[in-house]
Amino acid sequence: MAKSRVDVFWHEGMLRHDAVEGVFDTGHDPGFLDVLEKHPENADRVRNMLSILRRGPIAPHVNWFTGRPAIVSELLMFHTSEYIDELVEADKSGERREIAAGTFMSPGSWEAALLAAGTTLSAMQHILDCHGKVAYALVRPPGHHSQPSQADGYCFLNNAALAVKLALNSGSCSRVAVIDIDVHYGNGTAEGFYSSDEVLTVSLHMNHGSWGSSHPQKGSIDELGEDLGLGYNLNVPLPNGTGDRGYEYAMTELVVPAVRRFGPDMVVLVVGQDSSYAFDPNGRQSLTMNGYRRIGQIIRGVAEEHSHGRLLMVQEGGYHVTYAAYCLHAMLEGVLMIPEPHLSDPIAYYPEEEAIAVAAVESIKRYHSEFVPSLRGT
Repeated sequence: MAKSRVDVFWHEGMLRHDAVEGVFDTGHDPGFLDVLEKHPENADRVRNMLSILRRGPIAPHVNWFTGRPAIVSELLMFHTSEYIDELVEADKSGERREIAAGTFMSPGSWEAALLAAGTTLSAMQHILDCHGKVAYALVRPPGHHSQPSQADGYCFLNNAALAVKLALNSGSCSRVAVIDIDVHYGNGTAEGFYSSDEVLTVSLHMNHGSWGSSHPQKGSIDELGEDLGLGYNLNVPLPNGTGDRGYEYAMTELVVPAVRRFGPDMVVLVVGQDSSYAFDPNGRQSLTMNGYRRIGQIIRGVAEEHSHGRLLMVQEGGYHVTYAAYCLHAMLEGVLMIPEPHLSDPIAYYPEEEAIAVAAVESIKRYHSEFVPSLRGT
């Protein structure tokens, strides 16, 4: 039946993006290490996501579709022509180049970025054309930090934002809700729709603040949008170590009411497994497989209630090569409404202390009630 199927969009060419080796994500060789590590955003992490969906327990629920590269005119739905020209010229140089902190373009990177954008657009078009209601764009390089005019945070093109633009331009969607659960603020998506009342962007993220010129946004609760978009950008900065119950509380107390008031025609879930436990090199949150499964259930419920079941999921971060794949599997179990887990959690974890997270969520709720007109009284 329809609820037991997810349509996954993928293209092997996205594996050709090879960022760099060095110390963490710097590309730096200090000269005294025999073994340099791969950049966190490497192909292995996605290979495991791919294989767990092909050969893991939910494989019978997965339908596979081949992605395709985006064309420049599609990129201009969200990005400036000047920025796209910069990326094209960087690719033509044939040299490895750091175009933002930790964000390296190498031979093959531009091809992979075009495939990530085009594959996400294909997944959205699949839904718009009524070929399926639940689609997942398994893509890399990631995109949600990429702003209209600059790269940021391992991201070149904003895959999810381009899909949102496609939906709005289609004539069948007038309002799109974007829910971002990557451990970092989806600043690029927020920036692109900051003045729009057609897109509700909600980001649950580690309270990390700004990290430099490529990422000036802080992800704080007072970044609410501007002009027509005031109140349509909601940030939920969660304390470090917020676990499964804290995330569920934030989803039910903040995200679901906001989406309900907004009434979207399409729901886009921006997924990063870098919020998982304490082992991801880029995060300090404590989501486990159970937390991701519960988020999947909640988001599926939101889509069923508000967007006729139409749900696009777009892959972002998640850098623990094994556990990220397990958490993806668990989240899709939730989206598919599979009643019992098919995989046990391979990582033991300590009992959660949820009081700090609950207090943070209650504080954010009070702020929204005061400064976001549509959420007053919730």
